[in-house]
Amino acid sequence: MSGHSKWATTKHKKAAIDAKRGKLFANLIKKIEVAARVGGGDPGGNPTLYDAIQKAKKNSVPNDNIDRAVKRGSGVGGEAVDYTEIMYEAYGPGGVAILIECLTDNRNRSASDVKVAVTRNGGTMADVGSVSRIFDRKGIVEVAKTQGGRQLDEDDLLEATLDADPEDVSDEGETFKVISDPSAVVEVRKAVQDAGYDYESAEVQFVPQYTQAIDAKESAEKLFKLLDAIEDVDDVQTVYSNEDVPEAVLAELE
Repeated sequence: MSGHSKWATTKHKKAAIDAKRGKLFANLIKKIEVAARVGGGDPGGNPTLYDAIQKAKKNSVPNDNIDRAVKRGSGVGGEAVDYTEIMYEAYGPGGVAILIECLTDNRNRSASDVKVAVTRNGGTMADVGSVSRIFDRKGIVEVAKTQGGRQLDEDDLLEATLDADPEDVSDEGETFKVISDPSAVVEVRKAVQDAGYDYESAEVQFVPQYTQAIDAKESAEKLFKLLDAIEDVDDVQTVYSNEDVPEAVLAELE
């Protein structure tokens, strides 16, 4: 039985990983379609599309899928889907603020699916503006620390992007995040490339103005279950939250 149990657990984990990967692919494809619809299908003249394609390639989305997404978005072949961007707001365990970004072709479906995911997993929907006011839109360029076999230094990255007016460089473990005004994200990305560095992604994200401490293992478990449930909703593109979970609590969860 132990052998069967181990196999079943491995199979379940693989299925969960595959499902997450499939969801990630779908989200990246949607971003490409929207970028192509808004700015045209030429990545050379559409920086948002260029960065959406770059992120998709970094996450191993096949080139054929990327090409089809560009064609759909730019109206080639007549199969374009018109996605609408909607933001939902919620609170999780411990008063954690949650901002939910959706790309959808059916607003009613999105609203229903998000509400079910939130309310059935210990969260509450919030009034419009009550959560979004504590988040700021920021340009985020993510750069791997390992570049061509050598370690990138934070000071080198800051110096390389100085003329693009970055606000901060944040150490995220295996990567650095260069934070800027949303309008400067393309210039920061170009500065990173001009310095000879590869980058993981360049996009506008929502960054919380402050964090909410989650010090108990039970609260952290409930929160992560809620965030997972929200992320699993088909129309959900990105979930932003302001929790601060100490390393000791994360170690307990692992």
